[in-house]
Amino acid sequence: MMHYTSEKIAELEILIHYSLDTTNQGIKVHSTADPEKIEAVQRLFDKGLVTQKDGGYLTDSGFEAAAHAQALLFMLTPQKHSIAS
Repeated sequence: MMHYTSEKIAELEILIHYSLDTTNQGIKVHSTADPEKIEAVQRLFDKGLVTQKDGGYLTDSGFEAAAHAQALLFMLTPQKHSIAS
C-alpha cells in the first residue's frame, strides 16, 4: 500500500496551483521560496509533469495529474448541502 509522504503532498500542493482553464498559464517557484516547494517542483520536472525546473507549464501528463489533484481536493473539501423544503 502506498502512503502519502510529505514529498508527495508537496508535489500535490504545487499541482493545485496550476490553472486548468488554459495551458498558456504557468507558474514559477522562485529560488527564494521554501526549499520544500523548490524540491517538489524539481521532482515534478524530473517526472515530466512540468516543463521547467522552476515550474513553467504543465505537460500533457502534468495537466492530467493536476486535474486529478484538484478534483481530489474538491472531493475532500466539505460542501454545504441544501435541504429542499
